[in-house]
Amino acid sequence: MKPTNFARYMSTYLTEFLPGVKGVSYNTIASKRDTYMLLFKYLKECQNLKPEAVDIPQLSMEVINAFLEWLEITRNSSVSTRNIRLAAIRSLFSYIQMQTPDYIYQCQQILSIPRKKEPEHNIEYLTVDGIKAVLDAVDTSTKQGLRDLALLSIMYDSAARVQEIADLCVNDFRIEKPSTLRLTGKGQKTRIIPLMDNTAALLTKYINLFHPHYKGAHGIPLFSNRNGKKLTRAGITYILNKYVDLAKEEHPSLVPETVSPHGLRHSKSMHMLQAGVPLIYIRDFLGHSEISTTEIYARCDSEQKRKAIEAACPSITKADVPLWHSDSTLMEWLQSL
Repeated sequence: MKPTNFARYMSTYLTEFLPGVKGVSYNTIASKRDTYMLLFKYLKECQNLKPEAVDIPQLSMEVINAFLEWLEITRNSSVSTRNIRLAAIRSLFSYIQMQTPDYIYQCQQILSIPRKKEPEHNIEYLTVDGIKAVLDAVDTSTKQGLRDLALLSIMYDSAARVQEIADLCVNDFRIEKPSTLRLTGKGQKTRIIPLMDNTAALLTKYINLFHPHYKGAHGIPLFSNRNGKKLTRAGITYILNKYVDLAKEEHPSLVPETVSPHGLRHSKSMHMLQAGVPLIYIRDFLGHSEISTTEIYARCDSEQKRKAIEAACPSITKADVPLWHSDSTLMEWLQSL
């Protein structure tokens, strides 16, 4: 069968335009690819269209709207996920519009599909005692336990996105004082996160145990699975959930029913806010491009606002992994940004 125009444009969009012209990351391309795979799945199941037969005229605004509704109703996708899928589709049709004028009206119709308003959610985060309970659940007498403790400690202390943790390489850790961690976030932007001495010591111990022959090579995953490949987001989530479940058994009042990797990022952000760290510093720590994104941590309910003014975080101790805010060097670094 002769390739369709849609197949040709999608192929060049994913393999040439996005990486070559836009310079976007692999993760961004993979996210868009997943959206188009879902679109093909919908067309096959609900419209009886085989992927190889789909062409541009068949992808009307009505079809795209039906696909978005299918995501929410049949796949139980959240409004946020729906909007992400819509953004990927709009991006593709914006590209097609630039390549050919034949379908410009149809493309503009699809580009005019509005985002659905997302319901406001309270930020779910763990208290300091909740974080301590999760860390305490790790059995540090085993090699695997040391790996998991290092992973969870770095996730919380750095407030990194789960993909940033998955992408960490051994050479991203600077052992010399002041010890730092280099994170690569959205848009391939990098930022340097200072680490406390005790956290750095834990990570050094982990590297000596799991990477004993490391000689400064690049590209070696910091956290890997049994096959030596870097941990996936699903793998990291699995590890976190294991200790969250253990912590809930011991401290049901401290640990919520579900805790996601992003929940640790929220937790660190809220604890920094509650300790009086200005939003502008938190923005840079989190790698946000706009201060408005960071302001979600200030738009909390009145009780959280009261605590943000009055409370300071107590210390966390687990295998000599203290909280960041007791480190004067780190606070000096934040103030120098």
